[in-house]
Amino acid sequence: MRLRFGECVLDSETRQLVVRGAEVHLQPKAFQFLELLIHNRPRVVPKAEIHEKLWPGIFVSDGTLTSVLAEVRGAIGDEAHQSRFVRTVHRVGYAFSGEAAEERDRVVGVGRSGLAVWLLRGKTRIALEPGETIIGRDPGAAVHLDDPSVSRRHARIIVGDTGATVEDLGSKNGTFLGEAGVHAPMPLSDGDTVRIGSVPLLVRLFETPQSTVTSVEPD
Repeated sequence: MRLRFGECVLDSETRQLVVRGAEVHLQPKAFQFLELLIHNRPRVVPKAEIHEKLWPGIFVSDGTLTSVLAEVRGAIGDEAHQSRFVRTVHRVGYAFSGEAAEERDRVVGVGRSGLAVWLLRGKTRIALEPGETIIGRDPGAAVHLDDPSVSRRHARIIVGDTGATVEDLGSKNGTFLGEAGVHAPMPLSDGDTVRIGSVPLLVRLFETPQSTVTSVEPD
């Protein structure tokens, strides 16, 4: 089951958390904790039940659960003092307090032509949707790169029916395709390296058998 909340998608089948199009790694216990809260929403899940589900038959301190909570909040961009998703019920437990909707038959990053485009940064995979994707240091950028060499709106990639292009947006430190500076829209190929300032991104392009329609249904 895939559940979307805010800018996050939790996929129970693939055991993936995707935030703003980028896969975010969670330790297994943290993923299980978030999954437990979402599936029981809006019910408050008592600490005893959480301990039994995550650590059956093993004694762990409340500090361990607090660490798991902090990891989850950091991954989904939640804040303890102004929580949107994970609500603390003092001395009782925790509850998922946000809106969540089930997604069905959705393949992230597949355009009308069946072209899937991904950016890879280390172990992080970022799926690009059809149309324009802004890359930059601005928190509102679709691909957010928190690096001093990256401008707020640094570059953009446009995914079309038959391919993808990269274009610099007047950045301070430049955009490069391989070793060549990008001064006009340039076509991308599978295996290319795009450097945004000093941040390298590997481009992967795949032809898929058919495009897939997104269906989002409220829970």
